[in-house]
Amino acid sequence: QARFGNVPDTLNFILDTGSGGISLDSGTCNEFNIQLQPSDTTIIGIGGKRKVSFAFDQSLSLPGLKVEHLNFHVNDYDVLSSVYGEKVDGIIGYSFFSRYIVKVNFDSSTLEIYTPGKIDYPKQGTMLNPAFTNLPIQWLNIRDRKKLGFNFYIDTGAGLCLLLNEKFVKDSNILLSRRRPVLTQAEGMGGKLQMRLTVIKEVRIGPYKFQSVPTYLYKDDYNVTSYPFTGGLLGNDLLRRFNIVYNYPSREIHLSPNSHFNENFDYAYTGLGIYYEDGKIVVEDVIPGSPADKARFKLGDEVVAVDKNLSLNIQIYKNILQTPNVSLKVIVRRNGI
Repeated sequence: QARFGNVPDTLNFILDTGSGGISLDSGTCNEFNIQLQPSDTTIIGIGGKRKVSFAFDQSLSLPGLKVEHLNFHVNDYDVLSSVYGEKVDGIIGYSFFSRYIVKVNFDSSTLEIYTPGKIDYPKQGTMLNPAFTNLPIQWLNIRDRKKLGFNFYIDTGAGLCLLLNEKFVKDSNILLSRRRPVLTQAEGMGGKLQMRLTVIKEVRIGPYKFQSVPTYLYKDDYNVTSYPFTGGLLGNDLLRRFNIVYNYPSREIHLSPNSHFNENFDYAYTGLGIYYEDGKIVVEDVIPGSPADKARFKLGDEVVAVDKNLSLNIQIYKNILQTPNVSLKVIVRRNGI
């Protein structure tokens, strides 16, 4: 949470190493009459590309810290709000990370922010030395049909484990031939889009190994992932298993395994895609042949309760639904009934 300029309300931002700048939601700008200037700048992200307007030379205020002279580009983040079940007002990316050392502690849900300089890293853990453009790029080792090392973006704004460019998948022949990826819905800068979903046997970052990692395969028409320089991106469902120090000024990232290290991956075991829209949790994707398909979910169903939980909290519902090998009762309202 942070304050933008003179806007009186506290706004919600995603902390995103996969963003090359800093941005605001277009709906938030309309709500608070934030003055914008058109530009010829085009941003490219998963889901498309578009020209953007800017709110130039603005400030961002966090508890104990005010960051001046930031240029916010403007984008539509309605789809992100529907995924998280709460309003997303903007994204904090490179324009912020490049100025500070940022400690992210997922155990305590806290951030610590320091000016650049010498820092004592935690004794436990490992140091990475990524390449940096506006985004950090780390060498990963992955194994499925064969073992392979390649560059990947580190992207805390992606709510997945691993994403592979389809061209990289084809050229590397990394997937087992018996793999049968399923078509599913995903979200990107341009809105909702179709991707294929599969599992990779092993992903290793530094000395840390993860088995049976859910992996999205992305037909990257705009080459957002910069293939053949990088093969895709490493997302936050894997990164959140570490407490992390992002030290862009020294080009260092330190990882320390935390209490989430061995948690289940956020994989669509059910084949059910749900979104929060207009105060309702709605089914917008059902993978053919999945448990959700066999249970006869339909697009447009409104999820009222999951496993006796009536909270209408989409994150709680997703956590319950991602547990494998259990039977759950789900109450839905269909056609208003």
